[in-house]
Amino acid sequence: MTSDRYLTVAEVSAAARRLVTRYPGAGRLRRVGTSRAGRPLEMLSAGHGPAHVLVVARPHPDEPVGAVTALALAERVARGDGRTPATDPARVTWDVVLCLDPDGATLSDGIEEATAGPAPALERYFRTAFRPVAAEQPEWAPIESARLAESRALFDLIDARRPVLQCSLHGIEAGGAFAQLTDGLPGFAEGFHTAAAGLSVPVQHGTFDALYWENPAPGVHVLPPPESAARLAAGSENIGRSTWCAPRRYGGVTAIVEVPMWASALADDPSPHPDAVRTLRGLSRLVRDGGEQVTAVLDKASGFLPPPGESAARRVLEWMAGGLYDLVAESWQPLARRAAEGGERPTRAQVFALDVVARRQPLRAAGLLLRLLSESADPAAPALHDELHALFTAWCEDFTRALGLRWVPVRDQVDLQARTVLAAAECAVRSAR
Repeated sequence: MTSDRYLTVAEVSAAARRLVTRYPGAGRLRRVGTSRAGRPLEMLSAGHGPAHVLVVARPHPDEPVGAVTALALAERVARGDGRTPATDPARVTWDVVLCLDPDGATLSDGIEEATAGPAPALERYFRTAFRPVAAEQPEWAPIESARLAESRALFDLIDARRPVLQCSLHGIEAGGAFAQLTDGLPGFAEGFHTAAAGLSVPVQHGTFDALYWENPAPGVHVLPPPESAARLAAGSENIGRSTWCAPRRYGGVTAIVEVPMWASALADDPSPHPDAVRTLRGLSRLVRDGGEQVTAVLDKASGFLPPPGESAARRVLEWMAGGLYDLVAESWQPLARRAAEGGERPTRAQVFALDVVARRQPLRAAGLLLRLLSESADPAAPALHDELHALFTAWCEDFTRALGLRWVPVRDQVDLQARTVLAAAECAVRSAR
């Protein structure tokens, strides 16, 4: 099944049950863990082959596309038509975790309605999206030495299934499609590029998420070796502890598959940026200035907002105010220094990707704070809400206009992500023979 809109956790679970009923014997649904708040972690399996492909949907609650993609992949295998080696149920079992962070997803309630329709506004998305602090993100928490029930459940699945491929389904707010691999997958890039071209979605040439990873092909990034100083981002020195790297113990590879909600042609421009040093310095100021403006409103409201121990949104706001904006702004300074010293210049696409990050960090914070202010009964809340909302709407409008964003229909997002996963699975299954 492919939906024209994102689906809630409840809708995904109901769709999985219908799939199991529709294909008796081909699909199985079971509980594989329990979230910190007691919600079920469900896994839909299709096929019965000895090789396993593990698909993890919605590891970030503000990236809902993966849940719809997961259902589409499971149905393709259960249906049994158009078989390839990777989708042959006699050769491969597909295990699909429907939502890795159901607790976080409940705090993004409304994101499905906010992004419904042919051309949803960026403002509506950021008013409903929620992303937890790093230590509360199941894939990333082990890097922070945080022990989450969801992380443990995923580690246990990896140990039990020993997947030849794990696919983590993500989505980026704006830009182009890209993939991050924990190890090389020969032949993968061709299938990925064909899928993106067929749907007229740009490939992201350079991305903040893999700024210093190896880049063997456009939009394809491979984790550098453990001894390399070049990591995914500041604070990721212990990335080997993450759930992404766990399949390596069994010779498996993880593919983190990102597709954009809003696309921009700027993501696909590999030419050298003509004024990268000045522009990167400007982006550092942009993320810091935006963060300072949100933090100033947060400080004014601090006395009447729920404390961090009682509010996940407040924890995120304090985490961001506590140094995240500076961390982001500093992370791309090596690029600027190298260009300033006459070295390789960043491309237009690389600078564009950093532009997206510089804009989205204050917007994420502003959206959360606006939500808290709108829920507050304190008499000072409405004026602070209006003050922040004026900034928020101006930032969203400038984001859309300056970067030339266009909405990618959910059906196309799902199709691209599914085809990218299938391309990775074909390579991984072939290599594992």
